[in-house]
Amino acid sequence: MTQEQERWTLHDITALFDGVFLARYQTRLIKGGDEPLYRPATSETPYHQVIFARGFFASALHEISHWCIAGEKRRQLEDYGYWYLPDGRNAQQQHAFEQAEIAPQALEKLFTRACGRIFHVSVDNLGGDVEVDREAFANKVDARAARYLEEGLPLRANAFFIALTRYYQHQDTLVQAIKQGQRELDVALVASA
Repeated sequence: MTQEQERWTLHDITALFDGVFLARYQTRLIKGGDEPLYRPATSETPYHQVIFARGFFASALHEISHWCIAGEKRRQLEDYGYWYLPDGRNAQQQHAFEQAEIAPQALEKLFTRACGRIFHVSVDNLGGDVEVDREAFANKVDARAARYLEEGLPLRANAFFIALTRYYQHQDTLVQAIKQGQRELDVALVASA
């Protein structure tokens, strides 16, 4: 195992997310079971939960990407109020899925690169009878990622991207990387006030 691979732990990705966002957004990253889920806070659980599947590092980054895009109203709804159809989607359903996934997978790609890992798009329809053009979808995700880099990432995505970059590429400690992400939130929120 290389030194870089040793830094790809669920503890670290969870610490970075919780460190940057828990205090301000009352949101935590949680290792879940077979399916990812977003749960808003309740009287029993006083914080929002970004639940990623089966302890997969890539699933954590993907679910964080969805959270970074979801607006305040969506973050009050389970799974942000979105529909999800499992494998076996028809052509129209698959098209709708891909359209909804371009932006989150573009962010996931940027987060993955910040971690020094290789990103793979997910068309998530392995059992369907519909022929999926993975390359065309990957090109759309690539174009959206390039646009994010050119125009700027959404506020929370940018803060997390900075924390990841500081930790994985500049070898900041978790505390230092978290402070950089928090600082980015502070600066952006002050500038928008």
